[in-house]
Amino acid sequence: MISRKLIRSIVLLLFSAVLIAAPLASADSSHARIIRLSLVEGDVRFAAETHGDPLTDSNTTWSTAELNLPIRQGYVLSTDNGRAEVEFENGAMAFLKENTVVEFYDLSLHDGDRTTRIVLRQGSASFYVNPSGGDYFSVTGGDFTVEADGRSTFRLDNFDDGSTVETLKGHVSVLHKGDTKHLEKGQSLSVKAGDDTSMTIGRLSNEDDFDHWVSGRIDRVTAGTNATLQYTSSPYYASGFADLSTYGAWSSCGGYGFGWRPFGVGYGWSPFGVGQWIWDPSFGWTYLSSQPWGWAPYHYGGWLFDSSCGGWFYSPPYPYGFLGDPRKRFPPVVHAPRPIYHAVTGVFVRQGGKVGIVPMHPLDQKGKTPLNLEHGVFAPSVRKAAGESFLTGEPGAKWQTLKSAPREALGSSLVPTTPPNRVSRTVLGGNSGARVVSLSKDSSIAYDPQEHRFVNTNSPLGESAAANAKQIRAANGSAAGAGSERVASLTGKAAASNAGTPSSARAPERPQTTPSANRTPPSRIIPPPPAPRYSGGGASSGGRSGGSGGGSTYSGGGGGRSSSSASSGSSAHPASAPSSSGRPH
Repeated sequence: MISRKLIRSIVLLLFSAVLIAAPLASADSSHARIIRLSLVEGDVRFAAETHGDPLTDSNTTWSTAELNLPIRQGYVLSTDNGRAEVEFENGAMAFLKENTVVEFYDLSLHDGDRTTRIVLRQGSASFYVNPSGGDYFSVTGGDFTVEADGRSTFRLDNFDDGSTVETLKGHVSVLHKGDTKHLEKGQSLSVKAGDDTSMTIGRLSNEDDFDHWVSGRIDRVTAGTNATLQYTSSPYYASGFADLSTYGAWSSCGGYGFGWRPFGVGYGWSPFGVGQWIWDPSFGWTYLSSQPWGWAPYHYGGWLFDSSCGGWFYSPPYPYGFLGDPRKRFPPVVHAPRPIYHAVTGVFVRQGGKVGIVPMHPLDQKGKTPLNLEHGVFAPSVRKAAGESFLTGEPGAKWQTLKSAPREALGSSLVPTTPPNRVSRTVLGGNSGARVVSLSKDSSIAYDPQEHRFVNTNSPLGESAAANAKQIRAANGSAAGAGSERVASLTGKAAASNAGTPSSARAPERPQTTPSANRTPPSRIIPPPPAPRYSGGGASSGGRSGGSGGGSTYSGGGGGRSSSSASSGSSAHPASAPSSSGRPH
């Protein structure tokens, strides 16, 4: 006879499995990826839909890219005099240098496996990738496509006269017209535009300011996420966790467990004080907090209110349930569910013609009265102070709980902007530290021959470079030939500084090509190759198989430059199996 205790355990197992499988199946069937713009520095723009080349499509609508913007398939991200960072849901990261245009060509999801195909339209970008078992990640730029072979960090530069890729960590495969080269850490590959025989493999170039910036960002995310995981005990990665340790503090709130509050807020602070709304085709009205910490608290977990804990505080998505003893939430053999993404950690309510929002309690049930209703209803308005956003209803009237806010209830606050400029660029021969010259007269990036690096002329560090560039233009005569003569002058300086360097210690040189002074050359883009066992286009879901994994801590850093020389031929190292950790760094 089967005991009642055993029957009860079996029922609990089945019930828990259903609860866990339901959100995962829902996420897979929607083919919705959770990717965000995690850092904005300077001028960053985006377009939600383009046709063909986004730099030449006159019908493309561009908007100012706000911090914490959800990135969707088909979006194009552009930096002018600025930089950007994109954080993927599994911890992968993309870093965009100034005057860079990146298209998120394919962000598909199938059976838990993520297919990511990115197109670098122009400029320079670095990528950190740590795929789980069935994930695929590639970047196409100019002359070839780079595929990540397991955990790796690499940089891709797309110029008018060619393309380069540098492997900072791990291994990558470079696909060029049916040929595949495998690069190890410390190797670079370059191809001259229009010359398939020019492919050269050598060592890495010298680090520049962008490389240092990327390395610092990776270190910060690594340390911040590890610090936050101490309080969530989650075996899964959730983007935005690193920001919590930087911009706030954790404290024990009695029976609630650990809660988080941002620095500098008082008792009257409310979660929906500063932010804006955008309409997302997959999730409806989505909240964009303007705070640097404003991703995780508004998309994962929930909010609690307790006067002894200072008022409102954030409750993260604990692996075994939000409140109480985690050992009592699920049987030991049942894996904890992944954090569930919400367009906003709030519940929409309505009374008469008023639509408000109540911070979501961790134990709220869909369609039921929100548990935090007694602590106030807030107006879902744009950038209003906390005291101004509180809504008062009619005495005795009840607030009706809404499944979602009607589309007409809110208004998108995205700011239209002008299209990005097509910046003509060319590679300097000789000194490996001098990567690229921007030929646009309006470009803020210039080469400083004294510092042997590129600097932003709008910054104090760029004053010497700006002055030097002005002297070069004046010395080179007419304005019509200023662009090409400037490049020739700088190339000569670089070659002179490199004259005493043995050829075996130099990075591979590529012939100089200078675009016409009266015409900007068209961007060179090849279509991204399909992922393995993948036959869909940029708008279809993937068809790959494999498992997903997770770890509970990050391993250190994104890697740096290799000081050793690389061989001049193709690496014999085979493509390694993808990492199963699915963790960043």
